[in-house]
Amino acid sequence: VTGGSSGIGKCIAIECYKQGAFITLIARDENKLLQTKKEIEKYSVNDKQVVLCISVDVSKDYEQVENVLKQAQEKLGPVDMLVNCAGTSVTGKFEDIEVNSFERLMAVNYLGSVYPSRAVIATMKERRMGRLVFVSSQAGQLGLFGYTAYSPTKFALRGLAEALQMEVKPYNIYVTVAYPPDTDTPGFVEESKTKPLETKLISETSSVCQAEQVARVIVKDAIQGNFNSSVGSDGYMLSILTSGMSPVTSITEGLQQVVCMGIFRIVGLFYLGSFDSIVRRCMMQREKSENADKTE
Repeated sequence: VTGGSSGIGKCIAIECYKQGAFITLIARDENKLLQTKKEIEKYSVNDKQVVLCISVDVSKDYEQVENVLKQAQEKLGPVDMLVNCAGTSVTGKFEDIEVNSFERLMAVNYLGSVYPSRAVIATMKERRMGRLVFVSSQAGQLGLFGYTAYSPTKFALRGLAEALQMEVKPYNIYVTVAYPPDTDTPGFVEESKTKPLETKLISETSSVCQAEQVARVIVKDAIQGNFNSSVGSDGYMLSILTSGMSPVTSITEGLQQVVCMGIFRIVGLFYLGSFDSIVRRCMMQREKSENADKTE
């Protein structure tokens, strides 16, 4: 599990450990990794289970990522499931976001998933089995005010997952893309400190999920080999609306998309209209405030 020292990544690791898995946690902060290791070990179901910690930046040096994953496989055996959960966020108006933030987010959120996946895919093909999980976001299904740096990196994971699934399906390897909503994690708390007002008001139109709940859904969908993993009614609607040419796990899933697409599009248009209304109101209030300041 990359990004496994906190948030959704940590909860996914705990959920898998509860099911008897051997866990390798990958993150940058060694102290947080060791704290998380102790926390996860409380959930062991047998005395053979191991939690291995690796401190590395998965977005910087592919050879280093490849080496540490090779070492992990030598210690614990081949990777059955890789969960790409490393990620970060920057919010703000397009013109206010530093240009290097666009580069950093693409490196962490996209390449930080490419590198670990690239390092394990050959072994999975040889064994004719494996699961690859990419943790995207609902902001990877629709672009929202304030997420011009973040959303594209999460959209990119969908494209990677679709292309990769077509390549690896004959080898009995299944890819899952998870689209969690706003989730109560340290990253979400940090992001909320700098969110523009418009982004906050749009986010408040749906509730904040708990990381444990999101983790349970992702692990269940990954084990079942589902391509899409969504949480709640809003998540279900978005997964139908944005299904496009993405793979389906069953005929039933495909039929649900066909039947519900039109209805959900109408509902979606109402949502978009309300979001546009929020943005316009904020702009008018800001202009009114600026004009009042000028007259004083």
